[in-house]
Amino acid sequence: MSILNDLFAPSDNPKSIGAKFRARRLKRFEKLFFRNFNPEKTIEILDVGGTDYFWKCSQVPNIPGVTITLLNLHREKTTHPHIQAVVGDATSMPEFADKKFDLVFSNSVIEHVYTYDNQVKMADEIQRVGKRFFIQTPNKYFPVEAHYAIPFAQYMPKGLLFFLLTKTRLSRMTKWKKSDAQQYLDEIRLLNEKEMKRLFPGAKILKEKTLGMVKSLTAHNLR
Repeated sequence: MSILNDLFAPSDNPKSIGAKFRARRLKRFEKLFFRNFNPEKTIEILDVGGTDYFWKCSQVPNIPGVTITLLNLHREKTTHPHIQAVVGDATSMPEFADKKFDLVFSNSVIEHVYTYDNQVKMADEIQRVGKRFFIQTPNKYFPVEAHYAIPFAQYMPKGLLFFLLTKTRLSRMTKWKKSDAQQYLDEIRLLNEKEMKRLFPGAKILKEKTLGMVKSLTAHNLR
């Protein structure tokens, strides 16, 4: 049972399926990063909604001259000398000048800002403050909803999904707290490929596949 619990745990568990996908995604990002940036120059990265642990398996923070700023609604703990944390709002970043950052990075965040209007604001701010960007989100049409690990959860009435999350162990082998379940149901709005193209016009869309189906989408202009 502990093996199953690990497999279906959130992606911050290194033994989870989500962590394995995240590691594969990070390698793909690094390949693009090293193709597009000179590691001998100063490089400023903004990670919108990022965490310190996400970068632990990455080579990027260890490059001299690289600084990574984590932007969240609360201040994240950081342990790496090249990673700092600030408090801010992804949909409005007036504290940052236009093209302040060489790269804006975001992993599985843009689907958490409640509404499509907020997703537009976040996308606009990312493209304003960053010279380049790499923005990933789960694919709305992938059969297993990424946050709950329940097949076709995105098509269920919210009342039914709330019941399944809080009264059964169908989601990640555990019962959710009512407050956590309601928070996720309120804030998550999944995106499809057409919407990502609309949010990031001219961007290349990377399709992360599993079992021949598109699991997640990444909009980027690292070419």
